[in-house]
Amino acid sequence: MKALFLAYLPSILSVTAMQIVALVSPGPDFAIVVRNSLIHSRRLALLTALGIACGIMMHVTYILMGLGTIVAQTEWLLTLLKVVGAGYLTYLGICGLRASAAFKNIQQKPIDLKLSPIGALRSGFLTNALNPKAMLFVLSLLSLNVNEQTPKVILIYYASMIFISTLVWFTIVAFCFSNERARVFFSHYRHWIDRTTGAFLLLMALKLFLV
Repeated sequence: MKALFLAYLPSILSVTAMQIVALVSPGPDFAIVVRNSLIHSRRLALLTALGIACGIMMHVTYILMGLGTIVAQTEWLLTLLKVVGAGYLTYLGICGLRASAAFKNIQQKPIDLKLSPIGALRSGFLTNALNPKAMLFVLSLLSLNVNEQTPKVILIYYASMIFISTLVWFTIVAFCFSNERARVFFSHYRHWIDRTTGAFLLLMALKLFLV
């Protein structure tokens, strides 16, 4: 086993490094975790992070099954995915822009209890799963390092690393932005956080649709 990992070490390091660089680049996933951290609660932010990790795992699974190349090379299917993904981000963006300035004391209870745990998990999952850029990134990442001869244990490592690193990174983001001091400081600006995040998601939707 050790010899096997040493043989694939350059590929392992390459995939790991590219995944980390992609994770720290701000995008829709980052925006939705920050939003749910600041205006909802740490628990809901962590569930959002889990949803994102499940979304990326869905991409990894069907790409390792060989379906990713089919999607990427089928123009109408890729376009459909872009339209649906952009539409979902647009929906989130408009909801954010329409946020009211209603205020509740954050020290008494979470600002907004309208988002359910399932809703938080779903928001993270759909934000990632409907993002064709996430799919194309995972496809390019794995296609450069995976072939028919790649051992299953290496494939399992790639899949596990991508899932765990995604979950860990967005868990860290959730913990940082759901810190009590941060939430107290931003509590008076909840509607501006919603609106700013909404505007960012709309820009991401436009970029996704035009590229």
